Amino acid sequence: MRIGFDAKRAVQNFTGLGNYSRYLIEILYRFYPENEYLLYAPRIRSNPPFNRLRSVCPALHCISPKGIWEKCRSIWRSIGITYNLEKDHVTIYHGLSNELPLNIRKASHTKSVVTIHDLIFLRYPQCYPFIDRLIYTYKFRKACQDADAIIAISQCTRRDIIQYFGIDERKIRVIYQGCDESFTHPAEERLKKEARTKYHLPARYILCVGSIEERKNALLAVEAMIGVPEDLHLVLVGKRTHYTNQIDAFISAHQLEKRVHLLHNVTFQYLPAIYQQAEIFVYPSRFEGFGIPIIEALHSGVPVIAATGSCLEEAGGPDSIYVHPDDKEGMKEAINTLLNQPEKKQYLIEQGLKYVTRFSEKKQADELISLYYSLIEEK
Repeated sequence: MRIGFDAKRAVQNFTGLGNYSRYLIEILYRFYPENEYLLYAPRIRSNPPFNRLRSVCPALHCISPKGIWEKCRSIWRSIGITYNLEKDHVTIYHGLSNELPLNIRKASHTKSVVTIHDLIFLRYPQCYPFIDRLIYTYKFRKACQDADAIIAISQCTRRDIIQYFGIDERKIRVIYQGCDESFTHPAEERLKKEARTKYHLPARYILCVGSIEERKNALLAVEAMIGVPEDLHLVLVGKRTHYTNQIDAFISAHQLEKRVHLLHNVTFQYLPAIYQQAEIFVYPSRFEGFGIPIIEALHSGVPVIAATGSCLEEAGGPDSIYVHPDDKEGMKEAINTLLNQPEKKQYLIEQGLKYVTRFSEKKQADELISLYYSLIEEK
């Protein structure tokens, strides 16, 4: 097969959609090297994550607009790219980040797949500007309507696609995402020591990873610090947003400056070391498409406390702990339970390591290829 990907995010995004795009391309390349993989992106740029992908997948074909299309790259991605798909005899085109070319049905014979990560902008419209919601709704709905198959990254996202867009459920396949392979191995002691020094990590800490924004609800974890032992710290790893000001204000009002640590721009190579030295991982997000940080924590041998209300139970499994995203007392109680019951904590770690095997790279690569072949057989 000649498999084409919308690689815009793989090239230019360093988190989220970029990680998913690079991850999916890499596992397919590794487990199914007999196929040809073509990456279509408005620009091909040099940066560490994309350079790493190209180094481990040296036979990737990278295609960007030429000629007059160089002056209108976004339009090329929306409509002009179908000319390339036909010219390159692409068998399957996969939109990795919620979108497909707007004319994919009319201007191309290529079968198409789109991954829908979440519809948070419809569930929590107050978190998005009005014009952004209009654009996202149009693009996501049209991609779902035009695609020959839809990949939802969780059952929760699958339900939302059916509810908000009225898509036939038979068209949707749930294929979970895994995490970077580096989280599945013990970090080198050298990296652990460097991480402790570089980021001034405390001896004992709870970890929370993700953009520090309102939806991700990190304030719940900060509030819980008042009710747990004083030698236990909280480390928040993520990009600052305006919401971070609320956290700063709470920290100041309750004299938590020495116990709550906000880390930004953490170098990726140190993340597994930071996870693996944590005592507990908390993820109080109100809503997620899936929850990759939970997978990273389970692989790291760290027990998880997450929020109810979206898909986090799918990521964490039956033996993680879940609390309502507004339940401060519940979060404190969950943390103290794990601190005071080492046997229960160890049980959660062991069960988490077993559960997370369902998100193996080979399993996901097999499911993706199976889906691609099913579309070819329909021709």
